Amino acid sequence: MTSAVIKPQSNKKKAIKETLLTPRFYTTDFEAIASMDISSQEDELRAMLIEMKNDYNRNHFVRDEDFEKTWDHVDGETRAAFIEFLERSCTSEFSGFILFKEISRRIKDKNPLLAEIFNLMARDEARHAGFLNKAMSDFNISLDLGYLTKHRVYTFFKPEWIIYAVYLSEKIGYWRYILMYRHLEKNPDYQFYPLFKKFEHWCQDESRHGDIFNALLRSQKSMWQGWKAKLWAKFFLLSVFATHTLTVHEREDFYQSVGLDAQEYDRQVIIKTNQTAAKAFPVILDTNNPTFFPRLEKCNEYNIKLQKIGASQQPQFIKLIRKIPIMVAIFWNLLCLYLLKSQDAEELRTVVL
Repeated sequence: MTSAVIKPQSNKKKAIKETLLTPRFYTTDFEAIASMDISSQEDELRAMLIEMKNDYNRNHFVRDEDFEKTWDHVDGETRAAFIEFLERSCTSEFSGFILFKEISRRIKDKNPLLAEIFNLMARDEARHAGFLNKAMSDFNISLDLGYLTKHRVYTFFKPEWIIYAVYLSEKIGYWRYILMYRHLEKNPDYQFYPLFKKFEHWCQDESRHGDIFNALLRSQKSMWQGWKAKLWAKFFLLSVFATHTLTVHEREDFYQSVGLDAQEYDRQVIIKTNQTAAKAFPVILDTNNPTFFPRLEKCNEYNIKLQKIGASQQPQFIKLIRKIPIMVAIFWNLLCLYLLKSQDAEELRTVVL
């Protein structure tokens, strides 16, 4: 007869450390979303609605016996890095839930089809956030999601920006989860916590959400035709990839703990996401350019310098003076990347996810 594992009560965490890379909470022009003409993609969206209603993962996010243990043996840098990974991931998923739920609520009278789709995507995001928060409680800490809802600052994004950004967020999420899952499947010794076993089905939700936003993007010709669409596509691709590089290298200890080389993992995620984006965007970035990744990684080196200056005991004015040339260097590298010749996605439609 085995005795039940008694875990200490987790500490509720109301605030999270704010940095440039902290997941944001967003709001948008709900009236504009409600008025979107989605007729060109309506059949595809209705098919996706049926798939969402089937809820193939409804029985997947269940804490089975693998979780009924204590995790005191996960300690030191590995523990701290993993908790930070869980915290940021939970915040990101919860941010998606808040946005999708509010869109659904605000457009249900004018666009019931989209409202229902967003409501079901909110269901998935809430499920992910809850599962991650419960995982945090295994390490004696959890986020006060109710407090975050009321006290986080909400950033306004136009509907077009929401569609570009969320599409990429979901697709890069897919590749992040599936590449880590495949790695840990081949290297089970690094699978120190059962959450990793859930990533295969988890990433299916991410990809499905991305496909919905792909349909929304393709329903708006201005988002994938013309020179403005190309400029916006490059901007969001570069923004998401730069953020990913900084985030992955900032969490290098975590990736090392699961046996991944942070640089190689970051590069593979970006390459795969960029290829996938050819299905939605008019252009994608040339990740094969020999300067592409070195410039992104140079931005990470500069970001580390900024963090060290920020953590110093110097007066704020001195810190600012020291930071300015470094911020200019980051901007210059990103500008050089933005000005690289892009690849025409219409010629790359044969790329398979």
